[in-house]
Amino acid sequence: MGCNDPAFTDAQPIHKVRLSGFWLDKTTVTNEQFDKFVKETNYITVAERTPQQKDFPNAKTENLVAGSLVFKAPEHPVPLGNHYQWWQYVQGANWRHPEGPDSNIKDRMNHPVVHVAWQDTAAYAKWAHKRLPTEAEFEYAARGGLNQKTFSWGDQLKPNDKWQANIWQGHFPSHNTQEDGYFSTSPIGSFPANGFGLYDMTGNVWQWCSDWYRADYYKTLRNRITVNPQGPDDSFDPKEPRVAKRVQRGGSFLCSDQYCARYLVGARGKGEPDSSSCHVGFRCAQDKNL
Repeated sequence: MGCNDPAFTDAQPIHKVRLSGFWLDKTTVTNEQFDKFVKETNYITVAERTPQQKDFPNAKTENLVAGSLVFKAPEHPVPLGNHYQWWQYVQGANWRHPEGPDSNIKDRMNHPVVHVAWQDTAAYAKWAHKRLPTEAEFEYAARGGLNQKTFSWGDQLKPNDKWQANIWQGHFPSHNTQEDGYFSTSPIGSFPANGFGLYDMTGNVWQWCSDWYRADYYKTLRNRITVNPQGPDDSFDPKEPRVAKRVQRGGSFLCSDQYCARYLVGARGKGEPDSSSCHVGFRCAQDKNL
């Protein structure tokens, strides 16, 4: 488990893990599946709730509106040091309205649900009598039976000159050539399954895992075999030391080798549990004996 790429120090060192058998959903949870959950439970996602002043004491009242983060491509190339140039908090953006109030999912019911915070995904998993996968389970499943390959399908990004995942092509973030056929999310099953028959373990949308994120966690696992790791007891991201985060895996349609190459199968992502955006979704796991 892990990645030797020098850009990903939080995915080092490579270490040994032993896992018990488990099931993993073949696809990410779709809008259709999430819609059924919401209809049966009347669940309201974090993005649909109005933020409370007590949780954001320094925010202006007029800024406390329900919404979520939406990618907006700049009209021209921009320096990559400031991600606020391509992310906007859009009022009314949520899983039903991925780009904002004027958008909908009518023709995207077989796309992965997005704009779901970690607590939303945990609620869905409980309803489905499942759970979120651990980070170790996700990486094992993503590798599809291959050992220490760069991608979930091997070492070549485009074997036989064919894209294997929904990621960014072109100049990030201003121009997406859409060589793979998609600008944003793609329907499930649009790209080949990996060796375990799992779809979109790379690209399309980031996927929440159950673990807390710590940048130094792998260093505590070196020189031993760890059995069924559940992640650290707390979170620490040196880039935002006061913000607790959960692990995200797999990369998304916005991942580019120019900015975020975390579609590498051993690379790690992270996000605030109460945050949501247009490129983050999830899938569920289940213990094998259930």
